[in-house]
Amino acid sequence: MDYKEFFAQFKHLSKTPGIGGRIKSKPEDFIVEEVISKSVFKKQNCLIYRLTKKNWDTMAAVKEISKRIGIHYKDIGFAGTKDRHGVTSQYISVCGGNLKELKEKVDSLQIQDIELEFVGYGKKLKLGSLWGNKFTIIVRELNVPIEEALERTRAVIKEIKAKGGFPNYFGYQRFGERRVINHEVGRLLLEGKFEDAAMKFLGEYSGDMLGDDARKEFLESGDVDKALESFPKFLRYERAMLYRYRETKSWKKAFATLPRPIVRLFIHSYQSYLFNKALSRRIEEGLPLKEALVGDVVCQVKYGIPLRTRTYRVTKGTLDFVNEKIRKGEAMVTGPLFGFQTRLADGEMGKIEKEILEEEGLTLEMFKMKALKILSEPGGRRELLIKPKEFKYRAIKDEEAMAFKFFLPRGVYATSVLREIMKDY
Repeated sequence: MDYKEFFAQFKHLSKTPGIGGRIKSKPEDFIVEEVISKSVFKKQNCLIYRLTKKNWDTMAAVKEISKRIGIHYKDIGFAGTKDRHGVTSQYISVCGGNLKELKEKVDSLQIQDIELEFVGYGKKLKLGSLWGNKFTIIVRELNVPIEEALERTRAVIKEIKAKGGFPNYFGYQRFGERRVINHEVGRLLLEGKFEDAAMKFLGEYSGDMLGDDARKEFLESGDVDKALESFPKFLRYERAMLYRYRETKSWKKAFATLPRPIVRLFIHSYQSYLFNKALSRRIEEGLPLKEALVGDVVCQVKYGIPLRTRTYRVTKGTLDFVNEKIRKGEAMVTGPLFGFQTRLADGEMGKIEKEILEEEGLTLEMFKMKALKILSEPGGRRELLIKPKEFKYRAIKDEEAMAFKFFLPRGVYATSVLREIMKDY
């Protein structure tokens, strides 16, 4: 199953037909610029660089930089992970040792498709320590003539404005583009089925990707030694797991050998799948996204940024007050990121959340992951709507393409905005 088949289960919010098309035809068609807080520069114990890259995912770029300058990859911090398919600009912190010597090493680096610009001294960056991202995206190979594409875009935007924003689905990058398995691996890990999770991660194949023959052979034979001979070198995480299993005979320890952001992605992906399911079901049942109902959990909003840790449940007595806050842009309705501390909704949304837990055979307690505590997830809430700031679009008539520019808060996917306009999946 590819991501388009997978996403067919999640409902669109608007009814207007889409413009179709294709994004990321070339890296320059998908430009991302990270925006971080100035508070990053208050401390002076790390070097802060702007990393601009294409054809590299963030973790691979960080590992390559750390290897070249002779430090552990964990001494390089970053605020968010960026896709390899595009031109992305983000900040990294380089810490540890003599900063003057480190700066000389970093400044002398020459890595293909990677540029590093020193911007100052600051504190170590951690995942989530960014405001958001600015996007400049071109959609090519439209399904309709450019004038009709422009008209359809206007109609979708009008509809979306009336409904309060775009549905805040986690994008397909969260699950895998061609091997849509991350959430399935996460589910198996949550159940403590480490061997099944390993076979899914290592052995699942699409039939048209490099390394598929090796994956298929391993899925059929389970032979770790043969897999280490046949798995291509670029499947570095898979190979790291295979080596660790051969040493320990433990798939749990094999997963634990992966970099923490990578192994935690599986659980996050499963949480994301469940959130998308809850959001889609609320749309399907005709419940509003821009208006709170009794029992909903809402989060505060400050300067257009949702404060996902500041939540409260809506009661009959506070309903009018909360909806006035929503109208003023000071609150948003949320959906569940299931975890052992998740605040569940009551009312109509509460029914949806409880149904999903029952369908999946889950309890919140399971997210404590006692079998492998590095995967423990407290959970939380996430706003149901995306409200892009500085949203602009235009037709590039001589290229029969549409261009879009906007800013999104952290953790929000540009591909989910475009999905509603393109309706290509």
